[in-house]
Amino acid sequence: MACRAGCGACCIAPSISSPIPGMPQGKPAGVRCIQLDEANRCRLFNQPERPAVCEQFSATVSICGDNDAQALHNLQWLERQTG
Repeated sequence: MACRAGCGACCIAPSISSPIPGMPQGKPAGVRCIQLDEANRCRLFNQPERPAVCEQFSATVSICGDNDAQALHNLQWLERQTG
């Protein structure tokens, strides 16, 4: 599955412990990544500064569901289970 352009759920729901440009301490769960633009697209996509955890994320139907709201809900649930 390819990421849905403009979804941004993976840039909002999970915590990211590694540094992100503009967020040197990482990102808490539920906080919008500073690198997520107004159209919910990652400014670091395909850039060497993109954190490895973001680069390694793969969109799947079981995680992303059928729409952006479902993706956010599923990722928030996963974060609560693993956080």
